[in-house]
Amino acid sequence: MRNYTLVFLLMAGTFFIQAQSDADKVRATISKNDIEAHIYFLASDELRGRATGSAEIDIAASYLGNSLRRYGVKPAGDNGSYYQQVKFEKVSPPESIEMNMKSLNLSEFINMKVSEINLEGDAIFLGYGSKEDFEKHDVKGKLVLTFAGNEGATEMMQSYRAGMKKREMAEKAGALALVEIVSLSDPEKASMAHHFNESRVTVESKTGESQFVHLWGLAEPDAEMPKLKMGADKPVELSIKGIAKESMGGRNVLGYLEGTDPELKEEFIVYSAHYDHVGVGKPNAEMDSIYNGARDNAVGTVTVLNAAENIAKYPTRRSSLFIFFTGEEKGLLGSKYFVENPTIALDKVVYCFNSDNGGYNDTSKTTILGLHRTTAGKHFIEAAAEFGLTAIDDPAPEQNLFDRSDNVHFAKKGVPAPTYSMGFNAFDEEITKYYHQVTDNPDTMDYDYLYKFFQSYVLSARLIANDPERPFWTEGDKYYEAGKKLYAKQKEEVKILD
Repeated sequence: MRNYTLVFLLMAGTFFIQAQSDADKVRATISKNDIEAHIYFLASDELRGRATGSAEIDIAASYLGNSLRRYGVKPAGDNGSYYQQVKFEKVSPPESIEMNMKSLNLSEFINMKVSEINLEGDAIFLGYGSKEDFEKHDVKGKLVLTFAGNEGATEMMQSYRAGMKKREMAEKAGALALVEIVSLSDPEKASMAHHFNESRVTVESKTGESQFVHLWGLAEPDAEMPKLKMGADKPVELSIKGIAKESMGGRNVLGYLEGTDPELKEEFIVYSAHYDHVGVGKPNAEMDSIYNGARDNAVGTVTVLNAAENIAKYPTRRSSLFIFFTGEEKGLLGSKYFVENPTIALDKVVYCFNSDNGGYNDTSKTTILGLHRTTAGKHFIEAAAEFGLTAIDDPAPEQNLFDRSDNVHFAKKGVPAPTYSMGFNAFDEEITKYYHQVTDNPDTMDYDYLYKFFQSYVLSARLIANDPERPFWTEGDKYYEAGKKLYAKQKEEVKILD
């Protein structure tokens, strides 16, 4: 009789597990205490802001790798490890930048992209440097000079985004350098100099890479902009000297789980987040100099850990690849390295579910950057509603946030890739109070809200991974054609990593 009872209990337990809904399975693994413990460790003073290339970020990487091991997630990195080695270079700022040009006096610069150069040639002025301006004028072999931003849109972040487009056009047209004349307030100047004029970390350069130079030339805030003739060539000398480079290492952390469906397990969902932050800076009035990065991006990192723990216990139909990227704060470097050196064929990755955060100002919402840009949007909405939240799309399109996180490298390759963020209605003072500030500490967050947010993330993951219909871009999206091209190949067999 005891044997029959044992058999019955085992069968009943098996039936119960199978009968559990995805939401039940989420509730069974997500713990508010565990969430707090992970975040308090990753955003602790002892990890000193998890700067790329630091000894402290290596501690964070080990913590993440060992957490995956503890959950039963298999290693997916180099040589059977949980780590993909990324080769970085630490590049010092130049010792000197000198630019000589009649009628223009610029002596202070922001180093948007620099390399050593000794240019004696022609500069051509293109106003605000619109697409039409570049099409009308020959800039090959010249230094392109413009005003920063677009006419009528010269706020700092607008100027930054416009400058990236100008750089792309100038390089494509064969220019040697781009110098944008910009006026910044003292706080803006300090912020840009901190980000661009100090030593920076990049992926180790390869022979033959572009040596294009891009500078912001600083004009005094009240100074009258120089009167320059549109399209006119003028002699210019630009000298940049004293850039030193040093090799250094970094690590992406990777693990995988095989799916349960005989066919769908050939398709992978990537669950990604960056685990680096910006390290240590100048002390504030309270003498705090550590940028702990609790929101950005300990929260995102822990959402992926929660997904790994849940899916390890309750496997999904599709296979899973969990990736924690290094170097995001240095220019999305870890994710760029991965898509150029993937551990599985990218056409087997059918979705990248990225998690990144700047902050939150609405605890009734989850914000999905690209909610309606893929066919999986319905799953985000359903998952949020299950835990009393409302899923909304990007409320600040002017910030171009979709293209400013690790998801964009997957998107450019064609992989559908939204970013899952905490709830915000605008990129307002409540966000900027913590975004890249020493105030972004674990004890400043609402963990009752995070508990619902984390459950919503993991349920979204399960719904996408178990959906018989393969997710894809919404027709007409700017990455739709790249997706069609990527998945039309289907040449390589998926590599299930042993």
